[in-house]
Amino acid sequence: MAVKIEGTCDPKFNRVKDAFSENFEKRGEVGAAAAVMLDGKSVVDIWAGHADKAKTKPWTRDTLVNVYSTTKGVTAICAHRLAGKGLLDIDAPVAKYWPEFAQAGKDKLPVRFLLSHRAGLPAVRKILDENALFNWNTMTTALAEQEPWWEPGTAHGYHAVTFGYLVGEVIRRITGKSPGTYLRDEIAGPLELDFHIGLDAKHDARVAGLIPAAPPGPGEPNMFAEMMKNPESAGAKAFMNPPVLTKPGLVNSREWRGAEIPAANGHGTARSLARLYGALSRGGDLDGVHVMSKDEIAKCSIEQSNGPDALLVINTRFSLGFMMSQPGASFGPNPKSFGHPGAGGSLGYADPEAKIGFGYTMNKMQNSLLIDPRATALIDAVYASM
Repeated sequence: MAVKIEGTCDPKFNRVKDAFSENFEKRGEVGAAAAVMLDGKSVVDIWAGHADKAKTKPWTRDTLVNVYSTTKGVTAICAHRLAGKGLLDIDAPVAKYWPEFAQAGKDKLPVRFLLSHRAGLPAVRKILDENALFNWNTMTTALAEQEPWWEPGTAHGYHAVTFGYLVGEVIRRITGKSPGTYLRDEIAGPLELDFHIGLDAKHDARVAGLIPAAPPGPGEPNMFAEMMKNPESAGAKAFMNPPVLTKPGLVNSREWRGAEIPAANGHGTARSLARLYGALSRGGDLDGVHVMSKDEIAKCSIEQSNGPDALLVINTRFSLGFMMSQPGASFGPNPKSFGHPGAGGSLGYADPEAKIGFGYTMNKMQNSLLIDPRATALIDAVYASM
């Protein structure tokens, strides 16, 4: 039986609706939403399926879901907003804003390296308590003390969890607000986004539970198994210190939802991601709300890191806080597109050339390493409709 798709879709973009339906029929979708803004107007805002593994709870217009690293792009937008206001100099040393960060030879390390995964701080060496993930001061203090794993600027490696504490602490030192509070006050509130870093318990009833991906089969790439061959490596420590991967159901816990982990625990809707990136795709303003300056938006399309990733055992490509298109993982045909995917499949991105803002959220995780085939199918359908 074909899935019932709800929401609205401009007839010109019916291909997107068809691809969305196909994700349920052929690509294992359980519950999901997709949204597209074109030059400030909503042309796709659809959802379907179920918010739980047992398929008893329908996915609705306002279903929230954890989007893992798609959160990084939202955190980067907060930093760029500060830069556009003259409050943050991306080329200044991190220690200018966060004096304690100057330890272990990091006194000259620029903010630019935090955003482009070049800081050499993807993990903490000293063993952290398993609850450290939820303690902001514990994580930022440990990172301030940490000696870089490589000479900053000489290589790049995905700061899977630490990105949020590093960039987030710079935001906090400048504004006096936690990243989640800054996002709510400065961007999400004014732009009417249903996106949260640090989710209030009152929203729990609206949250879809994430359904883990099946383990990779024989012969399929298994990035985490590769990392764990050396438990003392930066890759192993990045995910296991404190333990993120070994606690089943952690992502669906109140503890996870309520914390501020600005690299990984944003909860939101596809509509909100499309709206946020839609503002950036048309110069930084939407419905009278200014999100980011045009100069900062231009910087989001300038490559900073490209090639073998020191952690992920694959090639990655980053600008200042965002992933960019690369072979086999494309945000559409236009080279200036930028955004961020999240583990399991979610994605938000902006295409300033086509003036597109795109958002995709789901609860059935897949093992794709960069951009999920379900998101790619939707992206291809968007451009086929133009």
